[in-house]
Amino acid sequence: MERSNGAPAVKTARITSVDALRGFDMFWIKGGEGLVHSLYALLPVPVMAAIDGQFEHVEWAGFHFYDLIFPLFLFLVGVVLPFSMGRHAEEGADKLHLYWRALRRLALLFFLGLIYNGLFQTPLHELRIPGVLQRIAICYFLAAIVVIHLKARGQAIVAGALLLGYWAIMMLVPVPGVGAGDLSPAGNLSGYIDRLLVPRPFCCYDFGDNEGLLSTIPAVATTLLGALAGWWLRSGREPAEKAKGLAMAGVACLAAGSVWSIWFPIIKNIWSSSFVLFAGGWSLLLLALFYWIIDVRGYKRWSFFFLVIGANAILIYVLRGLINLNMVLRWLGYVPNTIDAGWMLVLRLLELACFWLLLLFLYRKRWFLRV
Repeated sequence: MERSNGAPAVKTARITSVDALRGFDMFWIKGGEGLVHSLYALLPVPVMAAIDGQFEHVEWAGFHFYDLIFPLFLFLVGVVLPFSMGRHAEEGADKLHLYWRALRRLALLFFLGLIYNGLFQTPLHELRIPGVLQRIAICYFLAAIVVIHLKARGQAIVAGALLLGYWAIMMLVPVPGVGAGDLSPAGNLSGYIDRLLVPRPFCCYDFGDNEGLLSTIPAVATTLLGALAGWWLRSGREPAEKAKGLAMAGVACLAAGSVWSIWFPIIKNIWSSSFVLFAGGWSLLLLALFYWIIDVRGYKRWSFFFLVIGANAILIYVLRGLINLNMVLRWLGYVPNTIDAGWMLVLRLLELACFWLLLLFLYRKRWFLRV
């Protein structure tokens, strides 16, 4: 945990809208989703049913809003890279120093991910090694190396090569007993490699890991797509032009992802190349919207709620993984068989409020978890 020397509103290496968008993203992971489910239980009407459905992951092929949450976070990790690496380079840091920073963050994030997975509560032979923070760590590190060595055009070429290469591998390399080009849950190459090489329990679907080995390749491209957006924001163009450019790029990515999905379906579990572009398109559009409202038009007060969350996003992710509503109820000696929809909504609001007030305290003290 570091203490910032400047006022929270002053960002020398960040843009306010980026932190607010990160907080918006983390809000749905760590509280907002539960509120939606509780509201639907309280008001089971068709409109709420449609909204509630968007907060469930698609079982395999397809796309819901909730499938955007993780790629949006990875995208934002990439957005910050040109600012942080550029600032250190301008301060005279050499490549060795930049490598060390990237390597240190890789190690710390990966370790936090293992803690989140139960490192200190789970026998090692049962511990899940892959995870969300682990993927963030790896993608950050590999994208940082690319950003250190290549300009924006080179980064775009690498991202495109990763997406095309992953598509080719998934479609052309045969799975023993199945063949090539099978994109079903049981027959796809990514899941087969996870079953073959990852000697730990899998997450989320029976035949592979959501944050498995091969699917990390296109996830790096998601981070590089964010880095390209970061270079655009760091350029000397007019703010309104930056917002327009982000929006146009978002529409282009949505279109490209939709077309590519004809041959390579949008599948989050294997992080298909079309999924990268489709999720990247929505990420670009959200960034354009937040940037235009907050940094171009200057409407900032409404975003403070999200800014507080975004300033300590990794901390709240880890805390919410270690402490949850059911755990608190057990600590209080209250273990009900059922909780009606109204009380569940109240409890989830209280839980969210407690975590937000903790983050507000840290924000006011300018204490941020920097890894």
